[in-house]
Amino acid sequence: MITSKSIKIIIHFFLIVFGLIWIYPFIWMLFSSFKTNTEFLTKGTTLLPEVFQWENYSNAWNNANFSGYFINTVIFTVAVVIIVIILSSLTGYVLGRLKFPGRNLIMISVVAIMFIPKGYTIIPLYQIISGMGLNNTMFGVILAESSGAHVLFILMFASFFASIPKELEESAEIDGAGFLRTFFQIMLPLSAPIVATTAIMQFIWTWSSFLIPLVFTSSRPELRTLAVGMQNFVGTYTADYAGMAAAATISLLPVILLFILCKDTSLRELRVQ
Repeated sequence: MITSKSIKIIIHFFLIVFGLIWIYPFIWMLFSSFKTNTEFLTKGTTLLPEVFQWENYSNAWNNANFSGYFINTVIFTVAVVIIVIILSSLTGYVLGRLKFPGRNLIMISVVAIMFIPKGYTIIPLYQIISGMGLNNTMFGVILAESSGAHVLFILMFASFFASIPKELEESAEIDGAGFLRTFFQIMLPLSAPIVATTAIMQFIWTWSSFLIPLVFTSSRPELRTLAVGMQNFVGTYTADYAGMAAAATISLLPVILLFILCKDTSLRELRVQ
């Protein structure tokens, strides 16, 4: 007879196996970053390298200019996240709290934009940024990446703000607070969980963004981000695969650290509750 304890053991066993399969590509990339190119190509199925080539990381960081790309990516990602949070929260606040003619039509239009692939909007977006004289500038790349409807975040904010009692706004109005003051001092702090979710998701998407940074920094290689900088390891006739693996590991470390940090924070909050 199968007991509940046996079922739990079986479930945990399959979950562990599935987790190992899921994480294996990252482990393989991590160990491949310490191999030579010859070993990478001839012994790709072997996990551990014969000799750890630590210089792959120094070459990626210095020779391939990943130190500069890393700084660009940090500035680019942080700026985009801040802009997206402000725009999405303000839009969600208006759609979630205010009643005005055409509100439902705007909501339908916002949802419909979700189904438009980003590749279809890259040409008009490029023309707008170029018309503003911001092409091949960091500010232009930030504006281009932060553009769009950000439908998911807007709907999250709109749903949250719609659930807040109206008495809070009325109390703020009695105290003389205007629209923006009410939003930034009362409503936005209350939406901290939505802000955190938006920040994490947008950080991951922006950090690994490729198309927009590639298009808008085509004439300024020094403005490239980490994702675009991976092209430095691919030449016309050769490719530095081991260096590419090292660069990919460097690129993924901040995302992994962010995930671990958020996980630890969530666990602490659960323990407090």
